[in-house]
Amino acid sequence: MKANYKQYILNFKQASGTSRGVLKTKETWFIKLADEDKVGIGECGLFRGLSIDDRTDYETKLQWVCDNIHIGLEKLVNELIEFPSIQFGLEQAFKSLNSETSFELFPSAFTNGEAVIPINGLIWMGSESFMNQQIKDKIEAGFDCIKMKIGAIDFQTELSLLKSIRKEFSASDIELRVDANGAFAPHEALEKLKRLAELDLHSIEQPIKQGQIEEMTRLCETTPLPIALDEELIGVFSVTKKENLLQTIQPQYVILKPSLVGGYNGSQEWINASENLGIGWWITSALESNIGLNAIAQWTYTLDSKMPQGLGTGSLFTNNFDSPLAVRNGDLNYDKEEDWKFNLDI
Repeated sequence: MKANYKQYILNFKQASGTSRGVLKTKETWFIKLADEDKVGIGECGLFRGLSIDDRTDYETKLQWVCDNIHIGLEKLVNELIEFPSIQFGLEQAFKSLNSETSFELFPSAFTNGEAVIPINGLIWMGSESFMNQQIKDKIEAGFDCIKMKIGAIDFQTELSLLKSIRKEFSASDIELRVDANGAFAPHEALEKLKRLAELDLHSIEQPIKQGQIEEMTRLCETTPLPIALDEELIGVFSVTKKENLLQTIQPQYVILKPSLVGGYNGSQEWINASENLGIGWWITSALESNIGLNAIAQWTYTLDSKMPQGLGTGSLFTNNFDSPLAVRNGDLNYDKEEDWKFNLDI
């Protein structure tokens, strides 16, 4: 078996805002396995500024993986505990290599085009008019679950935008989620959560920055609005530490990005720990190309969750790869009439 890797830069159609800054490009890496006439493709969705493996030796580690591919997936993954995005890329690549087709990793009713995955429509930060237009577009496109990133513009403006949705649509019509990306200061967070809770929101992701365990624990104890941990999960590697974190903070939900928490295996550990404590969860992509999104979506369908998932549509980028993935009426579909066009030479 041989293995190679290659960097790829995804270009946003328009700059996308979060409380951490404005995104114009997204770096990602691909691993290709070749064994006689079979090929496997995996995406290592490194997220600069967010991934725990945003390190100077990232590419060196990818080269080490390719040089040692003969030792097999299990041993490689054990050596990559601090490189969750490479773990996930390898899981995908081996799954792809051993599948009938390179891109059908988990054959199911979803990949047969017989079932869909409900997803949330994502509203990026920007001016009030820009965000308002996105909201209208998502509702017109048939989404009944909308996630709005907050924390970068004036809080009153963000409240007004959410109120404008609630004036027209009740909580039973449109489920509203917000994502603060850690933008609130601990001393102001509870008051802001009270204001947001008045609007019948489903939940808020990561209201304060990760690593403030005592503050987050107090917030989850007293919050009038369900809290979902997101960035808080990054860099927590062992099962014991995962269990301890959840037992300590007792959040209402956790949000799992396989590229950031160690792929399928790392995500499943979080799911098991959460379910043992009665904590809800859902799966989210992390701005991967359609290769990574496909790998996440197919696996997510097998989990049989009824909640809308946070799976990006792949339509954000100008240079994504053509795929059968398509969004219709707020659902992610796998259109078997469409072909894959992965034309990257690795």
